[in-house]
Amino acid sequence: MAEYKVKFEVFEGPLDLLLYLIKREEVDIYEVNLTSLATQFIEYIEAMRLLDLEVAGEFLVMAATLMYIKSRELLPVEQQAQLEGEDEGDDPRWELVRQLVEYKKFKDAAAQLEGLQERQENVFARAPGRIEFEPEEGPRAAASIFDLVNAVNEVLKRFNKREDLREIFEDTWSVSEKMQALLRAMSERPMVLFTELFSGVSSRQEVICTFLALLELIRLKQIIAVQDEPFGLIRILRAEPAVAEAV
Repeated sequence: MAEYKVKFEVFEGPLDLLLYLIKREEVDIYEVNLTSLATQFIEYIEAMRLLDLEVAGEFLVMAATLMYIKSRELLPVEQQAQLEGEDEGDDPRWELVRQLVEYKKFKDAAAQLEGLQERQENVFARAPGRIEFEPEEGPRAAASIFDLVNAVNEVLKRFNKREDLREIFEDTWSVSEKMQALLRAMSERPMVLFTELFSGVSSRQEVICTFLALLELIRLKQIIAVQDEPFGLIRILRAEPAVAEAV
């Protein structure tokens, strides 16, 4: 597979990833175990690097902060007691929690404003005659980049458990070829599950190549990835013709 770095314009930042992990753990921000979160955060960064996604420097800074917090937790009890006597402003845990709380406030406010805008766009002036409306579909939320990375990481873990890990054959795939293959599959079926995209792959490199092709098609608005519920199954759909662009 030729080197292919995906530049994903809507790639979220490290605070988004932390909020995603907290939401997945179903805990309150103030009660989150940052030591456990540090391990999960590092796993995501390693997965993104493995997938040739560009990891911004701010992710590495956050990883360093989390590892420092984790190292404090591993200190002997008497040294932890000394650190507990520090001012809250000197404790990186509370500083990070404050950042998360403030960031979540802004995100929630932005989501509310976006919802108001969508409702406003659906308000129409009264028109003569009877208007026929298409039946509404159920709620459909776009899968985030972290949902996609988490899903493909589960696929890669299955390859790690296989005994025939030695890939002695030569890679024969390119991202462009995988993009065309995905588009052909989507032309035959209106929807495929994310896991189905990897049902016939034979190696880790093919998994990565397929995933990069998927991200590129999402970036080009050829296809969309959606979830009906948080952390649920990811479905891949063709994008609406009005927003689709040529590859």
